[in-house]
Amino acid sequence: MQRRQFLKALSAAGVLSSLGLVGCALPATRPDRQSYLIGGGRRGQGQYVVQALNLDGGLRYQLPLPARGHGMAVHPSLPLAVCHARRPGRFLCLFNHQSGATLQLRQADPGRHYYGHGVFSADGHTLFTTEGVSGNSQGVIGVYSLAGNRLEKVAEYSGFGIGPHEIRLMPNGNLVIGVGGVHTHGREPLNLETMAPSLSYLDAASGELQEQATLTDKQLSIRHLAVTADGDVFAGQQDRGEPDDYPPLIVRHRPGQPLLALGGSTLDWARFNHYIASIAVTDTLIAATSPPGNCYGLWHRHSGELIRIAPLPDASGASANKGRIWLGSGQGGIRQLDSSSREQGFYSAYQWDNHWAFIDA
Repeated sequence: MQRRQFLKALSAAGVLSSLGLVGCALPATRPDRQSYLIGGGRRGQGQYVVQALNLDGGLRYQLPLPARGHGMAVHPSLPLAVCHARRPGRFLCLFNHQSGATLQLRQADPGRHYYGHGVFSADGHTLFTTEGVSGNSQGVIGVYSLAGNRLEKVAEYSGFGIGPHEIRLMPNGNLVIGVGGVHTHGREPLNLETMAPSLSYLDAASGELQEQATLTDKQLSIRHLAVTADGDVFAGQQDRGEPDDYPPLIVRHRPGQPLLALGGSTLDWARFNHYIASIAVTDTLIAATSPPGNCYGLWHRHSGELIRIAPLPDASGASANKGRIWLGSGQGGIRQLDSSSREQGFYSAYQWDNHWAFIDA
């Protein structure tokens, strides 16, 4: 049985209901005033959605997608969000994240594909997305103007490398990109011996490359990011090297300084099975998920010391809000961590994809 079928089987058997776990969470408030989580999900074979979960465990809405969704970009002031297709994806879905109404389903330009992530500018007027040239995986940042609940492409930035993945906004309004360095045909890697991953910083107004930070191990594909209000960048990697090697998979970076690995022994890093999916950071904690490792890791925010690695089957989304961290699972498991790393868990009857976002009502 595949891991994403596991929860469905449990639900069909009535196991979750009998345990009293479905919808067991924090006390509910008025539905229209609840905070909620939005992310990609799946309803059946080939049936993909964006879904929103109220914090009482109830489904707020779902909207259909033409294929599997991946990262979420949330507008800084309007009730808008964009779901990006999983790489090498062909669509962006702009929707109202309060109601779940689809506003625009935009197809990728000819000769381009989406890598699954995007971010709005601080003023909300512009969306930046990670894209690639379909023939050679050369990295492109698509620049889209938002007007009248529509996204229109107005520019492209390039010249920073192959295979960009997650993109985030820095506190100064510029961009940081996890550049994976992998040229693919579909999802098949073609250049593992010549990879050139980097953490790349771009001027948001011009696309000018300001800085590139690189790891000594060139087969660590830099992919997923979290950025703090004071400018620390945390980058999670996918290890494309030897299967029996287990290097650190998360680094901390501040522009102009070296990359520093978070704590953990070789055996600790082996638990993550070569892949970090999502990272969330608070004032005290760093959390990261690993779907193939079926676990999440937790570190002290400032020292980088490992606190624990805990099981979470098909661990996926990670999002931080007001000192708390929310973690999701492809099997429906939800974990909430407070500022002291205490964990509260419950189950939803919904499968979650690799990334989600917390909406503070």
